[in-house]
Amino acid sequence: MEPEEIAQALAEVAGVVVRNLNSRRGMSFTTASTLGRLEREGPVRLTALAAAEGVAQPSMTQLVQRLENQGLATRISDPDDGRVTLVAVTEAGREVLAERRRERDARAVRLMDRLSEEERQALGTALATALPIVRRLAQEAARSGDPQHDTH
Repeated sequence: MEPEEIAQALAEVAGVVVRNLNSRRGMSFTTASTLGRLEREGPVRLTALAAAEGVAQPSMTQLVQRLENQGLATRISDPDDGRVTLVAVTEAGREVLAERRRERDARAVRLMDRLSEEERQALGTALATALPIVRRLAQEAARSGDPQHDTH
C-alpha cells in the first residue's frame, strides 16, 4: 500500500472505532477526550487544555464549568505558582472514564463474537503489528512539535 492509502485506512479504522464502540450517552466526544487527557497528563492550565483539544478557550471554559458542576473535574492551585489555576480530573471523573472503557470493551467483545475464529486471529495479528507502529508515530509527532498532533 502507498502512504496515502495507509493514511486513509487508518483514518477509516479510527472513525469506525470512535463511531461504533464509544458510548454517546451523556458525554460528547470532546468531553470524554478532555477528561481522558486530564487523567493521562495530570492537571493543566485551561489555555493549554483548550489548545491540546483543539477548541477555543471560551468553549473549553464552558466545558470545564460543566465538568465541575457534574463533579468530574475541579480547579486547583498550581503547586509551583499559587497564582495559577489548573484543571484536574476528580475521582468521580476517573470512575466515569473507567465505566466508559468497560462499556466500550464489552461492546467490542460482543462485536467480535460475530467473527469467525480465523477473522479474530487475523484482526489480532494485524493489531499486534499495527499498534506499536502507530504509537511510535504518535510519539514522534509529539516530540517533533507537529501542530496537528493530537493524543486523544
